[in-house]
Amino acid sequence: MFAEIITIGDEILIGQIIDTNSAFLGKQLNSIGVEVIQITSIKDEKDIILKALADAEERADIIITTGGLGPTKDDLTKHTLCTYFNDELVLDQATLVHIEDIFRKYISHPILEANRSQAYLPSKCLALKNPYGTAPGMWFEKDGKVFVSMPGVPFEMKSLVRNEVLPRLKDRFNRPFIFHKTVLTYGLGESAIADKIEDWENNLPEFIKLAYLPSLGRVRLRLTARGDDENLLQNAINAQVEKLKDHIGDIIKGYEDENTIEENVAKLMTQKGLTLATAESCTGGRLASIFTEIPGASAYFKGSIVSYATSAKHDVLNIPEDFIQKHSVVSAEITKEMAVRAKNMFKSDIVIATTGNAGPTKGDSDAEIGTVFIALADNEDVIVEKFSFGNHRERVTKKAVNKALEMIYDRLNKSDL
Repeated sequence: MFAEIITIGDEILIGQIIDTNSAFLGKQLNSIGVEVIQITSIKDEKDIILKALADAEERADIIITTGGLGPTKDDLTKHTLCTYFNDELVLDQATLVHIEDIFRKYISHPILEANRSQAYLPSKCLALKNPYGTAPGMWFEKDGKVFVSMPGVPFEMKSLVRNEVLPRLKDRFNRPFIFHKTVLTYGLGESAIADKIEDWENNLPEFIKLAYLPSLGRVRLRLTARGDDENLLQNAINAQVEKLKDHIGDIIKGYEDENTIEENVAKLMTQKGLTLATAESCTGGRLASIFTEIPGASAYFKGSIVSYATSAKHDVLNIPEDFIQKHSVVSAEITKEMAVRAKNMFKSDIVIATTGNAGPTKGDSDAEIGTVFIALADNEDVIVEKFSFGNHRERVTKKAVNKALEMIYDRLNKSDL
């Protein structure tokens, strides 16, 4: 069962917005056994849309479009669909009532004719109610294939997919099961992992496929199985994951479909009744941001000091200037001081501290670009580690964040905390 996604709008092609809709759709479709074989982004022009639809119909059983359904003249999708299906626009009374209700409840200015025009839909389509906007989704069927058109606004599209599209697709088609399990690893690169698990990988059943997904200090290993028996697929993959632990159990930090590593840290901190704080230089507050995005973070996260400038390390963390001059801001000694002083300031059980040269210049230190020190202070000791993360600024900071998360997670899993 194959699907193709077509995103419509110049704003995607010129980089004005990022196409997050396709990522969401791909994941949702895959969850019900529908394989996405192509994603296409196109201009909101009639001839281009018509060609994209015709090409997709040749390849896929399900064609889904997003975008081009607004009330303005540059939104052409609805009229183009009429051409494609040899159809005409007719008033859909239920959609009109919905649009008028939205304006009455939430919009201060009077309803415009352009808004009312959104209630005119192709006569051959089934209108899919959009509770959060004025443009409904549209469902067409032709020669055993399904076409779905939805607005491009992400929260409107997501609601339509969950409440209208997926239930109808599940009723409309017999689908195989597709089961994924993604193992999260930290601390080894892709090639090193491949070498360690070569025998295990070579002995995977034919219906299970493995994909390596490396990303700046971590590697995700995605196992995928397709078939008609859901329980068999899940049991087979779970059995293979248990075997995988015999090879790289020391670097497995969780599973993507369950909790992220930061969510696991949050869970462990709460279970153990511990508190956490950060003192960040080269990571610029990214660690603090990651933790505070998790609901309930106030139960364990005390706060953060972003001592980015050298002066902040002295003025805020009270590290003596002569000590900084002696050791340099990018050093094990300074990172240790950052962690210890932040721990005392926040009265926290654990503090993670980072400092480094992310580039493109060395700044106030002679350390090579890519050099990062990370210190972890707890109630027993202070551990400082040195890393070399390359010469690309974004990669350096992201690798530092991932390594810091790994260090906290590993420390929390030791029995003495």
